[in-house]
Amino acid sequence: MTDPALTGDVVIVGAGSAGSVLASRLCQNPAVQVILVEAGNEPVDPRIADPAAWPFLQDSAIDWAFRTVPQAHMAGRVHPCPRGRVIGGSSAINAMGHMRGDPADFDGWERAGATGWNWATLHPFFQRSETSPFAGEDGYGGDGPLTLCQPATPHPLTRCHIAAGQELGLTPIRDHNGKGMAGPTLNTMTIRNGDRLSVADAYLTATVRTRANLQIVTDVLVDRLAFAEDGRVTGIHGQRGGAPLTIIARKTVILSAGTIGSPAILMRSGIGPAENLRALGIPVRQNLPGVGANLQDHLLAAGCVYRARRPVPPTTTQHSESLTYIRSHPGHPPDLVVGVVSVPVLSDGLAGLADAPGPGEGYTILFGITHPQSRGQLSLNSADPRVHPLIDPRYLSDPTDRAQFVQALDWGCRIGAARAYDAWRGNTVFPRPEDLTTTAAKESFVARAATTHHHPIGTCRMGSDAMAVVRPDLSVAGHPGLAIVDGSILPALTTGPVNAAIVAVAERAAMLLG
Repeated sequence: MTDPALTGDVVIVGAGSAGSVLASRLCQNPAVQVILVEAGNEPVDPRIADPAAWPFLQDSAIDWAFRTVPQAHMAGRVHPCPRGRVIGGSSAINAMGHMRGDPADFDGWERAGATGWNWATLHPFFQRSETSPFAGEDGYGGDGPLTLCQPATPHPLTRCHIAAGQELGLTPIRDHNGKGMAGPTLNTMTIRNGDRLSVADAYLTATVRTRANLQIVTDVLVDRLAFAEDGRVTGIHGQRGGAPLTIIARKTVILSAGTIGSPAILMRSGIGPAENLRALGIPVRQNLPGVGANLQDHLLAAGCVYRARRPVPPTTTQHSESLTYIRSHPGHPPDLVVGVVSVPVLSDGLAGLADAPGPGEGYTILFGITHPQSRGQLSLNSADPRVHPLIDPRYLSDPTDRAQFVQALDWGCRIGAARAYDAWRGNTVFPRPEDLTTTAAKESFVARAATTHHHPIGTCRMGSDAMAVVRPDLSVAGHPGLAIVDGSILPALTTGPVNAAIVAVAERAAMLLG
């Protein structure tokens, strides 16, 4: 059906991190009618607000519960790919880390063809989004929607972790969002007054929601784009409550459905790799092979697991308060990361290989790499929007990633064995001695220990070459009336969690599209 009430100037698909920012900023202009469409519903699960409960939101009613195909270089395992299906999107289920990224990350985007998306251009938009604990100092925002914090009373294991890095010669820094990210420090987090602050909490406030020109429509499963005869994008077709629904955009449709959702909508609309679309009976509107390509994700290995000498107290935040980024190549962004988790996290690939400690009985040192070279692919499994796409990150398929992960494992073991942890460290559960005998043994351990760090990006890459899906002005060539703004357009991973960068990209996008 086409409801006359569901016609706006701008239709935004997805109320996650990017969509929440765009809706809030664009409806500041009372002359622009904004419709924000979300597949999920309002956040009513009380666990969303509890920072410590975030691991239990995976596979809940607010998770799309995507899965990868078996990963050849990860011991053949299938991996979860959690994505938020709720107002707030993945910012309602993530671990709340707020790291902008290394300035060189964004300069690399521009060199790769994303003209105008360098650090100097994006930095003001990071500031615009934030209320930093260091507000008033040069480079930090003081009146943005996202209220940030560092742990007021760090967990004792957090203090050990920072001390262990210093013991091994790493220079501590105050926070991850200054001039560089390398060194031991406390994480900066999107927690306000003890509760999670999702991007929707921050941007879609009660005041914003009272604006007459903003309409939020939930429980809409978007199938495909609507087109005029001349090829202009004029809206979206989808389902609500099992019934067909069309929403009309007089000016622009903005896809902010995320790294999984946005390319899937494009492909169901006939925009994507022609061979895949024809095989599913989808008429090809444009053969655009870059749609679904360039899939990237961070991995963390769980990892270096220890039984504690004494009971480990519960977290007062979200279990992981310190990620130490390590630069193994001078002059480059940090390429390794090691963090501590105050609960004994264990990869499913290691389950059953040793007697693992329970909650309060142990802890885990996580380790990983920040700029993996492996590139994967997302493709449709069906033309039916209810059927999940095929997600193949091709984790660790690039040998450079495997070699770097061995370096990260070595750092994890060194930090875990540092004197700073002596008062807490009992016996080492993982890695076992046989896991460390050779480089091949270490690679085999990593293949079983590594898990997603929940940062998929890149499937509608922004750039200027033939494989780019989105141009630097956020348009899709050949399809007027369409823009894409979300993690799918990022050309490459930032050094740390990507949510802060997605928010800054959306802030700049709101200016460009407003």
